[in-house]
Amino acid sequence: MFNYYNYMNKVLVTGGAGFIGSHLVGKLISKGNNVVVLDNLSSGKMKNLEYLESNKDFSFIKGDLLKLEDIENALNDVSKVYHIAANPEVRLGETDTKTHFEQNIVASYNLLESMRKKDVKKIIFTSTSAVYGDAKVIPTPEDYPTMPISTYGASKLAVEGMLSSFCHTFGMQAVVFRFANVIGSRSDHGVLIDFIKKLKNNPRELEILGDGSQTKSYIYIDDCIEGMLFGEEKAKNDFEIFNLGSEDKITVKEIADLVSNGLGLKDVRYKFTGGYEGRGWKGDVKFMQLSIDKIKKLGWKPKYNSRETVKKAVNDLKQIYL
Repeated sequence: MFNYYNYMNKVLVTGGAGFIGSHLVGKLISKGNNVVVLDNLSSGKMKNLEYLESNKDFSFIKGDLLKLEDIENALNDVSKVYHIAANPEVRLGETDTKTHFEQNIVASYNLLESMRKKDVKKIIFTSTSAVYGDAKVIPTPEDYPTMPISTYGASKLAVEGMLSSFCHTFGMQAVVFRFANVIGSRSDHGVLIDFIKKLKNNPRELEILGDGSQTKSYIYIDDCIEGMLFGEEKAKNDFEIFNLGSEDKITVKEIADLVSNGLGLKDVRYKFTGGYEGRGWKGDVKFMQLSIDKIKKLGWKPKYNSRETVKKAVNDLKQIYL
C-alpha cells in the first residue's frame, strides 16, 4: 500500500557514499527522512556509511548516473533529490577534458531528465566556487559574473544552467550551493590530504604546489551540511543560489604550518614548485573567498573560520593517513 508520509520523507542522495554525501545522509536521517543513496563507488566508500547499515531509514543502491535504468530505479517514490555525485578532481582537467563532461554534465542531465519523467520536482545541487574563476571582487557574491578557468568549474556551471532551464520549463525547484573548500572527517582529497601523506613519507621536507601565496576560504564539513539544510529551508525562488564558506581566507603556506604543527613536526623545510603563475596547476584559482552575506541575512553563519577549520580537519584526518 502506498504510504504518503513515507513518500514525503523519502529522498535520494546521489554520491551519498562520498565525503560530503555521507555526512549529509546521516544528518537527513537524524531529521526523520528515509534516505536512498545512489553511488557507483568510483570514489565513494561503503565504510563512510557503515554506521547506517542497520538503520531502517537507510538504503543503498550501487548504480551509475550514466545508466538511465539505475536512476529510474533509485527515484521510485522519492520526493526530492540531493545531487552530490560528481568527479571533484579539479586538476584532472589539465590532462583529461572528457571525464568532467561525462561524470558531471551528462550524468546530471540524465538525472534531471529522469526526474522530469518521474515528476520529481525538487533538487538540491552542490556546485563550487570554481564557477567564478579568477574573480576580481573578493569576497565574491552570487551575482558576480561566472567565468570558470577549469573544466571542473565549467562542468558545474553547465549543470547550473540546465537546472535553471528545467526549473523554468518544467516547474521544478532547484537550490544551488556554491561551496568554498570543504574539509573534515572522511575527506579523501585536497591539500590537507596531500600534505599529510607527503609528511608521512618525509617529515623533514614538504613539497608545496605553486608559490604558497594561494589564498582561499575553507569551511568545516559540519558547517557545510548545516548551511545546506538551512538554505534549502529558506529558499523561496524556483531557482536559488547560495554561496557557502567561511568569512575569511588562508594561504597555502599557512595551511602547511598548521598541518606541520598539528602533526607535531618542527623545522619542516618547504619546497615550492612555482607552478603556473604561482598557482598549483593550470585551472587552479589562486585567490578565493565567497561572500556569504545572502545566507547570513537569512540567519545562518559558520561556527568556524578557516584557521579553526583547518586545525579541526587535521585532527580528524591525521589518525587515518598517518
